[in-house]
Amino acid sequence: MPSNPYAAHLEASILTAEPIELIRILYRTALDSVRDARAHLAAGEIRERSNAINKALGILHELAISLNHEAEPMLASKLAALYDYMERRLLAANLEQSEAPLAEVVGLLEVMTGAWYEANPNAGQEKSGERVLVEA
Repeated sequence: MPSNPYAAHLEASILTAEPIELIRILYRTALDSVRDARAHLAAGEIRERSNAINKALGILHELAISLNHEAEPMLASKLAALYDYMERRLLAANLEQSEAPLAEVVGLLEVMTGAWYEANPNAGQEKSGERVLVEA
């Protein structure tokens, strides 16, 4: 158990969360990471930008490999394609040191995050807009 009270609370929240809340946490954290990457790009902080992009890439990869292709093949296929597209845009942003792909991914993640809240608004206790940190 972490010694930091916030980290301990976060760990307990994650370990006891419903699956839909875990997905929401991943989306919010990916969104926060891409927003951080944009700020680091603007500040000229190359290492920090790359770290933030890599964190978002890791989350998107985890979301992609957790898809259940047998339960909903069409939905899983479309989500996999979307995750792949966002990963490619993040890689382009990092390689080109460009703002546009980051802004595009932020927009996509905002829509997807909102959709997960609309899917089951009563799941989880988190307030929308609360920043959640997940270590990658």
